[in-house]
Amino acid sequence: MKKGFHLGFILLLLCSLVLSACSNNTEAEGKNKDGKVVIDFQTFWGSETRRPVIEKIVDDFNKSQDEIEVKHTFVPWGDIWTKNTAAVAAGNPADVIVNDINTVAHRAENGQSEDLSQYIDEGIKDELYPNLWETVQYKDKFYGVPFTTDTRVLFYNKDAYKEAGLDPEQPPKTWKELEDHAKKLDVKKDGIYERIGFYPTWGSFGAGSWMANADDGKGFFEGNEMYINTPNKVEALKWVAGWHKRLGAKNVQAFQAEFGSGQTNPFISEKVAIWTDIASFYTQIRDTGKDMNFGIAPIPAFKEEGRNWNEGGGFVMEIPKGAKHPKEAATFIEYLASEKAQKYWAQKNYDNVANKKAAESVLKDFTGDEKLVYEQALKNLKDTRFHPAPIDYPDYASRVDPQLEAAITGKSTPEKALQKAENDVKKLKR
Repeated sequence: MKKGFHLGFILLLLCSLVLSACSNNTEAEGKNKDGKVVIDFQTFWGSETRRPVIEKIVDDFNKSQDEIEVKHTFVPWGDIWTKNTAAVAAGNPADVIVNDINTVAHRAENGQSEDLSQYIDEGIKDELYPNLWETVQYKDKFYGVPFTTDTRVLFYNKDAYKEAGLDPEQPPKTWKELEDHAKKLDVKKDGIYERIGFYPTWGSFGAGSWMANADDGKGFFEGNEMYINTPNKVEALKWVAGWHKRLGAKNVQAFQAEFGSGQTNPFISEKVAIWTDIASFYTQIRDTGKDMNFGIAPIPAFKEEGRNWNEGGGFVMEIPKGAKHPKEAATFIEYLASEKAQKYWAQKNYDNVANKKAAESVLKDFTGDEKLVYEQALKNLKDTRFHPAPIDYPDYASRVDPQLEAAITGKSTPEKALQKAENDVKKLKR
């Protein structure tokens, strides 16, 4: 009886050890108990609106196949990229991470991301907007797959237009018209502005954006070619500085001091009549519950017959260098770029997405103002330029921005400011 007991106990112990070893081997291989490869997917989308959307997309992917299980990890905006850099250096990064669209080449150059052309057919580019695809290239290979983007548009208050004697169906088409409209939209009482028609650096279209608009869409760099101190950029900076001089520094500062979002946004509170922002700014108007009579238009052209150049940003999906499961991670990235996933994201978050069919398809589902704004955003993409940070001058903005501010506030002339900016940037070359 004792021998049988001992023999049974030993067999039970052996089985337990074998099962434990199998379990440990599975975990060591990065697989779950069902043998699926586990993918760590990191994003900064933790809000009440965005987190459920990305987690629904993850859940749909997990249910669509039986080889991969994706687990979503939220990392706050201020931490996600610094932690990723540290994780890559330590050799234990996430498998997929959301990253900035305009700095893809830098991470490729620094060996922080995987060459995706090893795992994903380049034919995927045909499903995506071409100007987005250009941002993920580095030495004829691609290191990210575009997910979302944005584009800048002009919002204007139609009621204010009527009040000023302007046609509410005729927004400004050129810089000259924009200036003329803005002056008529200004409202002063006892020498104090109650409403400012427009100010060019409010919203999300800054001085550099206006300068690119004037210079055929060229940013301060195209690749590593510098276009800081060009004649059109000088003229554009003079124009921006002219607004500051006309309105007065105290008035500009007083208005800016009260800026907020939602109901306290100066356009929504009707303290500013014309506002430039990303198209999804519309959701702030919508979510305040205010029945605002607004119009939307492309960014005005520098000159008659010119193009409505504007700047874009956005996010891509990358595989950090040293990720344990790049093949499976790439399969998930392909799903994120698919029409199904992209359409769901666009429907729920009102973002511009990278997949062309998804963007065009979701437009058909929108109605009223939602459709009006989204349709303009899609039209805008043909004139949306991306300005990736140059490889040789990654910190150029730290030298350019102070000079732009000096010119706008009258502490320097546009000519001197841009010449100094260009000279200072040249010293930064790697």
